[in-house]
Amino acid sequence: MPEEIDRLVAEMGPAAETISAGMRTYHRGRLWGTPAVLVFSRWGKVSAATTSTHLISDLKVTRIIFSGVAGAVDPDLRIGDVVIAKELYQHDMDARPLFQRHEIPLLNMMAFPTNIELREALTRAGRRFLTDQINSDIPEPVRTRFKITSPKAVVKDIASGDKFFASKEQISELRDRLPVACVEMEGAAVAQVCYEHSVPLGVIRTVSDAADEGAPIEFPAFVREVASVYSHGIIKNFLQEQGSG
Repeated sequence: MPEEIDRLVAEMGPAAETISAGMRTYHRGRLWGTPAVLVFSRWGKVSAATTSTHLISDLKVTRIIFSGVAGAVDPDLRIGDVVIAKELYQHDMDARPLFQRHEIPLLNMMAFPTNIELREALTRAGRRFLTDQINSDIPEPVRTRFKITSPKAVVKDIASGDKFFASKEQISELRDRLPVACVEMEGAAVAQVCYEHSVPLGVIRTVSDAADEGAPIEFPAFVREVASVYSHGIIKNFLQEQGSG
Protein backbone atom coordinates (compact mmCIF):
# COMPACT_ATOMS: atom_id res chain seq x y z
CA MET A 1 0.00 0.00 0.00
CA PRO A 2 1.27 3.54 -0.70
CA GLU A 3 0.61 4.54 2.91
CA GLU A 4 2.81 1.69 4.13
CA ILE A 5 5.91 2.80 2.24
CA ASP A 6 5.49 6.53 2.97
CA ARG A 7 7.00 6.16 6.45
CA LEU A 8 9.88 4.14 5.08
CA VAL A 9 10.55 6.55 2.23
CA ALA A 10 10.77 9.33 4.81
CA GLU A 11 13.44 7.33 6.64
CA MET A 12 15.60 7.37 3.49
CA GLY A 13 15.77 11.16 3.61
CA PRO A 14 16.55 13.59 0.79
CA ALA A 15 19.52 11.58 -0.47
CA ALA A 16 17.24 8.86 -1.84
CA GLU A 17 17.08 8.44 -5.61
CA THR A 18 13.69 8.33 -7.34
CA ILE A 19 13.34 6.04 -10.36
CA SER A 20 10.23 5.97 -12.56
CA ALA A 21 9.60 2.81 -14.61
CA GLY A 22 6.54 0.87 -15.71
CA MET A 23 4.11 3.34 -14.08
CA ARG A 24 5.82 2.79 -10.72
CA THR A 25 8.05 4.95 -8.58
CA TYR A 26 11.04 3.25 -6.99
CA HIS A 27 12.92 4.90 -4.13
CA ARG A 28 16.56 3.82 -3.79
CA GLY A 29 18.61 4.77 -0.75
CA ARG A 30 19.54 3.44 2.67
CA LEU A 31 17.33 2.23 5.52
CA TRP A 32 19.06 2.06 8.89
CA GLY A 33 22.38 1.61 7.11
CA THR A 34 21.21 -1.01 4.59
CA PRO A 35 21.00 -0.26 0.84
CA ALA A 36 17.34 -0.66 -0.14
CA VAL A 37 14.72 -0.02 -2.81
CA LEU A 38 11.14 0.82 -1.83
CA VAL A 39 8.14 0.55 -4.14
CA PHE A 40 4.35 0.23 -4.06
CA SER A 41 3.79 -3.02 -5.96
CA ARG A 42 0.18 -2.21 -6.93
CA TRP A 43 -2.60 -4.67 -6.26
CA GLY A 44 -3.03 -8.14 -7.70
CA LYS A 45 -0.77 -10.97 -8.80
CA VAL A 46 0.25 -9.59 -12.20
CA SER A 47 1.15 -6.17 -10.83
CA ALA A 48 3.16 -7.64 -7.97
CA ALA A 49 4.98 -10.10 -10.24
CA THR A 50 5.85 -7.30 -12.69
CA THR A 51 7.22 -5.13 -9.89
CA SER A 52 9.25 -8.00 -8.44
CA THR A 53 10.74 -8.85 -11.83
CA HIS A 54 11.84 -5.25 -12.34
CA LEU A 55 13.40 -5.14 -8.86
CA ILE A 56 15.42 -8.26 -9.61
CA SER A 57 16.31 -7.82 -13.26
CA ASP A 58 16.81 -4.05 -13.51
CA LEU A 59 17.51 -2.81 -9.98
CA LYS A 60 19.52 -5.91 -8.99
CA VAL A 61 18.02 -6.43 -5.53
CA THR A 62 19.33 -9.53 -3.75
CA ARG A 63 16.46 -10.00 -1.28
CA ILE A 64 12.79 -9.01 -1.26
CA ILE A 65 10.62 -8.23 1.77
CA PHE A 66 6.92 -7.85 0.97
CA SER A 67 4.59 -6.27 3.53
CA GLY A 68 0.87 -5.61 3.44
CA VAL A 69 -2.50 -6.50 4.91
CA ALA A 70 -4.48 -9.73 4.73
CA GLY A 71 -7.83 -11.20 5.67
CA ALA A 72 -7.88 -14.01 8.20
CA VAL A 73 -8.85 -17.55 7.24
CA ASP A 74 -7.73 -19.18 10.50
CA PRO A 75 -10.40 -18.35 13.13
CA ASP A 76 -7.69 -18.00 15.76
CA LEU A 77 -6.38 -14.87 14.04
CA ARG A 78 -7.61 -11.44 15.10
CA ILE A 79 -7.30 -7.90 13.75
CA GLY A 80 -3.78 -6.66 14.43
CA ASP A 81 -2.12 -10.08 14.40
CA VAL A 82 0.89 -10.56 12.14
CA VAL A 83 1.39 -13.52 9.80
CA ILE A 84 4.90 -14.25 8.53
CA ALA A 85 4.56 -16.48 5.47
CA LYS A 86 6.02 -19.97 5.50
CA GLU A 87 4.62 -21.12 2.13
CA LEU A 88 2.37 -19.33 -0.33
CA TYR A 89 -0.32 -20.81 -2.58
CA GLN A 90 -2.12 -19.30 -5.59
CA HIS A 91 -5.66 -20.19 -4.60
CA ASP A 92 -7.10 -19.24 -8.00
CA MET A 93 -4.73 -21.41 -10.07
CA ASP A 94 -6.82 -24.22 -11.57
CA ALA A 95 -5.50 -25.92 -14.73
CA ARG A 96 -7.44 -29.17 -14.27
CA PRO A 97 -7.50 -31.71 -15.82
CA LEU A 98 -4.02 -31.06 -17.22
CA PHE A 99 -2.63 -30.41 -13.73
CA GLN A 100 -3.78 -30.76 -10.16
CA ARG A 101 -5.70 -27.86 -8.71
CA HIS A 102 -3.30 -25.14 -7.41
CA GLU A 103 -0.31 -26.69 -9.22
CA ILE A 104 1.79 -24.18 -11.15
CA PRO A 105 2.31 -25.54 -14.69
CA LEU A 106 5.89 -26.58 -15.55
CA LEU A 107 7.16 -26.05 -12.01
CA ASN A 108 5.42 -29.07 -10.41
CA MET A 109 4.74 -27.00 -7.29
CA MET A 110 1.60 -25.97 -5.45
CA ALA A 111 3.26 -23.75 -2.84
CA PHE A 112 6.39 -21.61 -2.80
CA PRO A 113 8.43 -21.41 0.41
CA THR A 114 9.87 -18.22 1.81
CA ASN A 115 13.52 -18.07 2.84
CA ILE A 116 13.95 -19.64 6.28
CA GLU A 117 16.58 -17.14 7.53
CA LEU A 118 14.43 -14.17 6.51
CA ARG A 119 11.35 -15.84 7.93
CA GLU A 120 12.97 -16.39 11.32
CA ALA A 121 14.42 -12.87 11.43
CA LEU A 122 11.07 -11.30 10.50
CA THR A 123 9.34 -13.37 13.16
CA ARG A 124 11.74 -12.06 15.80
CA ALA A 125 11.26 -8.52 14.51
CA GLY A 126 7.47 -8.87 14.54
CA ARG A 127 7.31 -10.31 18.04
CA ARG A 128 9.62 -7.62 19.36
CA PHE A 129 7.39 -4.92 17.87
CA LEU A 130 4.20 -6.44 19.27
CA THR A 131 5.73 -7.05 22.69
CA ASP A 132 7.84 -3.95 23.27
CA GLN A 133 6.82 -1.21 20.85
CA ILE A 134 3.16 -1.34 19.83
CA ASN A 135 1.86 0.48 22.90
CA SER A 136 4.15 3.46 22.32
CA ASP A 137 3.86 3.47 18.51
CA ILE A 138 0.08 3.08 18.22
CA PRO A 139 -2.03 5.13 20.66
CA GLU A 140 -4.46 3.27 22.89
CA PRO A 141 -7.56 4.92 21.33
CA VAL A 142 -6.47 3.62 17.91
CA ARG A 143 -5.91 0.11 19.24
CA THR A 144 -9.32 0.22 20.91
CA ARG A 145 -11.07 1.50 17.79
CA PHE A 146 -9.75 -1.39 15.74
CA LYS A 147 -10.16 -3.99 18.51
CA ILE A 148 -6.45 -4.76 18.73
CA THR A 149 -5.86 -6.69 21.93
CA SER A 150 -2.87 -8.93 22.71
CA PRO A 151 -1.74 -9.19 19.06
CA LYS A 152 0.57 -12.05 18.12
CA ALA A 153 3.04 -12.87 15.35
CA VAL A 154 2.78 -16.36 13.85
CA VAL A 155 4.42 -18.27 11.01
CA LYS A 156 1.73 -19.74 8.75
CA ASP A 157 0.93 -20.50 5.11
CA ILE A 158 -0.81 -17.84 3.03
CA ALA A 159 -3.06 -17.94 -0.05
CA SER A 160 -2.96 -15.32 -2.81
CA GLY A 161 -5.27 -14.64 -5.71
CA ASP A 162 -7.11 -12.04 -7.75
CA LYS A 163 -10.26 -12.29 -5.69
CA PHE A 164 -11.69 -10.40 -2.72
CA PHE A 165 -13.30 -12.70 -0.15
CA ALA A 166 -16.50 -11.12 1.11
CA SER A 167 -18.30 -13.89 2.99
CA LYS A 168 -17.74 -16.53 5.64
CA GLU A 169 -18.86 -19.16 3.14
CA GLN A 170 -16.06 -18.25 0.74
CA ILE A 171 -13.53 -18.28 3.59
CA SER A 172 -14.77 -21.68 4.76
CA GLU A 173 -14.49 -23.15 1.25
CA LEU A 174 -10.93 -21.85 0.92
CA ARG A 175 -9.95 -23.27 4.29
CA ASP A 176 -11.36 -26.69 3.30
CA ARG A 177 -9.05 -26.96 0.29
CA LEU A 178 -5.87 -25.17 1.43
CA PRO A 179 -4.03 -25.21 4.81
CA VAL A 180 -3.67 -21.42 4.98
CA ALA A 181 -4.05 -18.87 7.75
CA CYS A 182 -4.90 -15.78 5.71
CA VAL A 183 -5.60 -14.55 2.21
CA GLU A 184 -4.30 -11.64 0.12
CA MET A 185 -3.70 -10.73 -3.52
CA GLU A 186 0.04 -10.67 -4.24
CA GLY A 187 2.39 -12.76 -2.11
CA ALA A 188 2.36 -16.07 -3.98
CA ALA A 189 3.02 -14.34 -7.31
CA VAL A 190 6.04 -12.59 -5.81
CA ALA A 191 7.11 -15.94 -4.33
CA GLN A 192 7.00 -17.59 -7.76
CA VAL A 193 9.13 -14.83 -9.30
CA CYS A 194 11.65 -15.08 -6.44
CA TYR A 195 11.73 -18.88 -6.76
CA GLU A 196 12.41 -18.71 -10.49
CA HIS A 197 15.21 -16.16 -9.97
CA SER A 198 16.66 -17.75 -6.79
CA VAL A 199 16.08 -14.58 -4.76
CA PRO A 200 15.32 -14.95 -1.02
CA LEU A 201 11.86 -13.70 -0.02
CA GLY A 202 10.15 -12.77 3.23
CA VAL A 203 6.46 -11.85 3.52
CA ILE A 204 4.79 -9.98 6.40
CA ARG A 205 1.02 -9.55 6.57
CA THR A 206 -0.99 -7.57 9.11
CA VAL A 207 -4.48 -9.00 9.65
CA SER A 208 -7.02 -6.29 8.80
CA ASP A 209 -10.16 -8.38 9.20
CA ALA A 210 -10.95 -11.70 10.84
CA ALA A 211 -13.08 -14.64 9.71
CA ASP A 212 -15.68 -14.00 12.40
CA GLU A 213 -15.68 -10.19 12.21
CA GLY A 214 -16.36 -7.54 9.60
CA ALA A 215 -13.53 -5.64 7.98
CA PRO A 216 -12.64 -2.38 9.75
CA ILE A 217 -15.19 0.29 8.83
CA GLU A 218 -12.37 2.74 8.14
CA PHE A 219 -10.02 0.60 6.05
CA PRO A 220 -7.90 3.54 4.78
CA ALA A 221 -7.52 4.67 8.41
CA PHE A 222 -6.49 1.14 9.42
CA VAL A 223 -3.76 1.09 6.78
CA ARG A 224 -2.57 4.59 7.71
CA GLU A 225 -2.77 4.30 11.51
CA VAL A 226 -2.03 0.60 12.06
CA ALA A 227 -0.64 -1.36 9.11
CA SER A 228 1.87 1.32 8.07
CA VAL A 229 3.11 1.58 11.66
CA TYR A 230 3.49 -2.20 11.83
CA SER A 231 5.47 -2.31 8.58
CA HIS A 232 7.75 0.52 9.68
CA GLY A 233 8.39 -0.98 13.11
CA ILE A 234 8.93 -4.56 11.99
CA ILE A 235 11.19 -3.68 9.06
CA LYS A 236 13.20 -1.31 11.27
CA ASN A 237 13.70 -4.10 13.82
CA PHE A 238 14.62 -6.54 11.06
CA LEU A 239 17.18 -4.27 9.37
CA GLN A 240 18.74 -3.15 12.63
CA GLU A 241 19.21 -6.78 13.64
CA GLN A 242 20.67 -7.61 10.24
CA GLY A 243 23.08 -4.68 10.53
CA SER A 244 24.18 -5.67 14.03
CA GLY A 245 24.80 -9.23 12.83
